[in-house]
Amino acid sequence: MGAQKGKDLLLKVRDGGGVFVTVAGLRARQIAFNAEAVDVTHAESVGRWRELLAGAGVRRAAVTGAGVFKDEASDALVRQSFFDATIATWQVIVPDFGRIEGPFQVTSLEYRGDHAGEVTFDLALESAGALVFNAL
Repeated sequence: MGAQKGKDLLLKVRDGGGVFVTVAGLRARQIAFNAEAVDVTHAESVGRWRELLAGAGVRRAAVTGAGVFKDEASDALVRQSFFDATIATWQVIVPDFGRIEGPFQVTSLEYRGDHAGEVTFDLALESAGALVFNAL
């Protein structure tokens, strides 16, 4: 896979009608996957090397984004999801890699405005269940 344009990494949220709407105006976005390790090292571990229990840790994904307001529909979906503390179905589309889809909760929504600039926002999502990956 060659280099990809950052603007092609998309973040979408499912609206009330079941349609995925692109979160408009994002200038930066990121997805991070994490898995906790479960340490099962004991007094008889060979050479006192740490041992981990496969498949036992909690997995999670975190998504962040930052941008400017562009589209009232997607802005309203994100804002309402935060204030209602709902868990919605989101998609992260990574070009030439795949689509990650599943339940996420908006855990942070920040608005910022400079005197001589536009109003911007930052958002953070945390996975709230099993995610599905589909290769593109």
